[in-house]
Amino acid sequence: MCGITGWVSYERDLRAEAHVLDEMTATMACRGPDDVGTFIDGPGALGHRRLAIIDLPGGRQPMTVEVGGHKVAIVYSGEAYNFTELRAELASRGHRFTTESDTEVVLRGYVEWGAAVAERLNGMYAFAIWDGRDRKLRLIRDRMGIKPLYYYPTPDGVLFGSEPKAILANPLSRRAVGLDGLRELFVMVKTPGHAFWDGMHEVQPGTVVTVGPEGVRTDVYWTLSTHEHPDSRETSIAHVRELLEDIVRRQLVADVPRCVLLSGGLDSSTLTALSARELAQTGEKIRSFAVDFVGQAKNFVPDPMRADPDTPFVHAVAEHSNTVHQDIVLDAEALTDLDARRTVIRAHDKPVGFGDMDTSLYLLFKEIRSHSTVALSGESADEVFGGYQDFFNEDARRGGNFPWLVRYAENFGDDMGLLRPELNQALDLQNYIESSYNTAVAAVERLPGESDFEFRMRRVCYLYLTRFVRILLDRKDRLSMAVGLEVRVPFCDHRLVDYVYNAPWAVKSFDGREKSLLREAAGDVLPRSVYDRVKSPYPSTQDPRYVVALRARVADLLAEPGHPVFDFVEPDTVRRLVTDDSPGIMQASRRELERTLDLALWLEMYKPEVSWA
Repeated sequence: MCGITGWVSYERDLRAEAHVLDEMTATMACRGPDDVGTFIDGPGALGHRRLAIIDLPGGRQPMTVEVGGHKVAIVYSGEAYNFTELRAELASRGHRFTTESDTEVVLRGYVEWGAAVAERLNGMYAFAIWDGRDRKLRLIRDRMGIKPLYYYPTPDGVLFGSEPKAILANPLSRRAVGLDGLRELFVMVKTPGHAFWDGMHEVQPGTVVTVGPEGVRTDVYWTLSTHEHPDSRETSIAHVRELLEDIVRRQLVADVPRCVLLSGGLDSSTLTALSARELAQTGEKIRSFAVDFVGQAKNFVPDPMRADPDTPFVHAVAEHSNTVHQDIVLDAEALTDLDARRTVIRAHDKPVGFGDMDTSLYLLFKEIRSHSTVALSGESADEVFGGYQDFFNEDARRGGNFPWLVRYAENFGDDMGLLRPELNQALDLQNYIESSYNTAVAAVERLPGESDFEFRMRRVCYLYLTRFVRILLDRKDRLSMAVGLEVRVPFCDHRLVDYVYNAPWAVKSFDGREKSLLREAAGDVLPRSVYDRVKSPYPSTQDPRYVVALRARVADLLAEPGHPVFDFVEPDTVRRLVTDDSPGIMQASRRELERTLDLALWLEMYKPEVSWA
């Protein structure tokens, strides 16, 4: 897992711009704290920051091979979990390896098969290859979009990087944000290929972007497609278990300490149990980590999203699977620490608005990094197996809107009353949502003879797997890599995603509950309490001191009436949020307080050109 960046300029020799490449690469230091390297070949330049996971001494990058007198170079971020099999196949075709790393396997795979090497990879990856034979750059991203990759076309080439900050470090880019970017801040909808910053693009999942003197070309090598699912319920359950065991075995491979993220829910508990079983064969115990908050048990109040606190379930799984477990307990002071909040915003390159759930996740990862370098996460199981309440909500099933937005304001609040009226009007979010939804559902393929109900459920699943999950995967990647922790997501293995997506809803929820397939596939390795537990999302602190501390931070902003944040939010509304002590208002106002504070810090840190005219 690493940070990559680079620059292609067909009208200059980039050796004269080495200092700029160094500055771009330096922005990726958090993603790769172990090593740094650059490569320049005329118009092509690559930069790399390394987080060493496999073949610690031999996997340095940029990595090059010489073919026909020309250099082919790679900078690679991620893991190829099937690199051992690919290495053997390439060796049988005459390739000779000088390292034990998966990076060299991918590079030599490219020499053998070209960009089609991506079709042979099982893993999470984003990589760039400069091919001196045709003087072209290839940018390639994994099928599910687990690892990020961005590019910024220039008049004579392109800039690229794992994160926007690498591109923004080049003087050819502009720190400009328009309406399209702002819309993604204020509604939970992401436009595929859009990168928030004007002029910047995201390499879409399952895609190869080729850059040459003639311009930029995009080719898709994988999409989520519809096909028949011939298996019975029993066969489907057995195959899911078989896949999960294979996936976990592959994703535990590392030359550094590993662990699991444990929430006490079905998803993370399944991975914990299977990881514990796998490592027990060699006499090793798996480490597990969970986040908790000071006073959470005392302050916890059930709500429509969370029926119970995580900790009792976490401890039940840790005991059941005999893990080496640690709770990371956070207090209100840590959650409102401005340095931590700035780090979160810098990790995202924008104020995404997840509030304490982002800060706590970052602090959790930061503590884990002092013990482990690789962590397995249950992220994406809800999208794959149908775990959210929306899958069972008739309004969400009916369509016409993204299912997670049907009850979003009810569950998480609404920014519209916070923003200035002229910004609200310019955003025109309802039309944006409607247009985005229609574009998304138009891509859903229907099976011949598929019932209306099954097709509606396929559409809900498709939206979660191609829109919603990418927001969460990006969050997980940015916050983990901000501390140099590699988080692997077994439920995003494309074999599992494709298989479960095409299972009929009647098979996915055969007992009328969420994630029926997963529950039955893993039921024998779970405590009964976890097997029976209802879905509970990532926790949020209920400590009243958190909102008190937030109010104090935002009150400081009100003392600066000329602060640029008040170009976005209504000062009178913010003042009421800070001073109104009426019953219930403090907890109800936390989202708006978090949004205001994050916007203010982002504006101070990035000083962007923002326009919504």
